[in-house]
Parts: sequence; C-alpha cells; structure tokens
Amino acid sequence: MSDVVVERLNEGPLICAEGFLFELERRGYLSAGEFVPEVALLRPDALETLHRDFQHAGSDIVQAFTYNGHREKMRIVGEEDLLEDLNRAALRIAREVAEEETVRSGRPIFAAGNLSNSNIYDPDDPASADEVRAMYREMAGWAAEEGAQLILAETMYFYEEARIALE
Repeated sequence: MSDVVVERLNEGPLICAEGFLFELERRGYLSAGEFVPEVALLRPDALETLHRDFQHAGSDIVQAFTYNGHREKMRIVGEEDLLEDLNRAALRIAREVAEEETVRSGRPIFAAGNLSNSNIYDPDDPASADEVRAMYREMAGWAAEEGAQLILAETMYFYEEARIALE
C-alpha cells in the first residue's frame, strides 16, 4: 500500500463503490454468469463510464473489475488465454480513471487491484493453499506493475484464504 493511501486512511475511512456486475448488467453490457469481467476487453468504454459514475457518487477508490478474473475461473470457462490481458486492461482502466478523477476533483482517488475468492481453496487440502497463493501472487504482481496503489480482497469464504490474500 502506498504512503499516500496510508496518510489518507489516517484522516478517516475510504469509500469504495462497487457493484460492477449488477450495474453493467442493468445497463445491458453483460449477463450474469460464469465469466463477466471480460467487459474490460470487450467494452472498456462502458467500464470506464461506470468507474467515473462511481467517482461522481463519492467513491475514493477505483477498483479494477477483475472479480473472478483469476486462473481457475478462466480455465473453467475456457478463456485462460485472456487472463493477463483482462487483468491488465481492467487495472489500466482503473488507474487512468483514478488519475484523471484526482485532477478533476482535486482530491486523491486511488486505483486498486482486486483479489476474489479462488474457488479452489480447500481447508482439508494443504496443497490448495499453495495453488491459491500462486494465483494471488500472479494477480498482485500485475496490479503492482499496472500502478495499483492498494489491493482489495473480497468474497472470501474461508479465513485462511483471506490470510493468503493478505500475504
């Protein structure tokens, strides 16, 4: 996490607007299902507009829409070849919107990477923790390379999986 984010957190809470799936579906850009974050590749304009709408509503964070954009989910839907491109595109869009909205609003807006539940963590299988760890490291690496200032983890079903994300 960047020093600027820590300084801002010392001032008080940060708000992160979210709900990409439901809002993009409502707007007609995707249908809920197995693989929704590909909107970052197919309709980057729609994703950028939604990010801006969230900022205008008061969000302090632009979270990259990579929920379920991890190796396991992409493998299941036969789109693993899009994994890195999808993540990087979503991260770039988030960072660009954060930078532009910081200038426009005169307040710091932060770009965030995202880690979501892996769907492979099994508390009874220690080897699954290593697979999840590798998956999250890969995604966190892309987030850092694309300029994310922090990484959010969401929808973790197991405490240990959340701890792995925290690593």
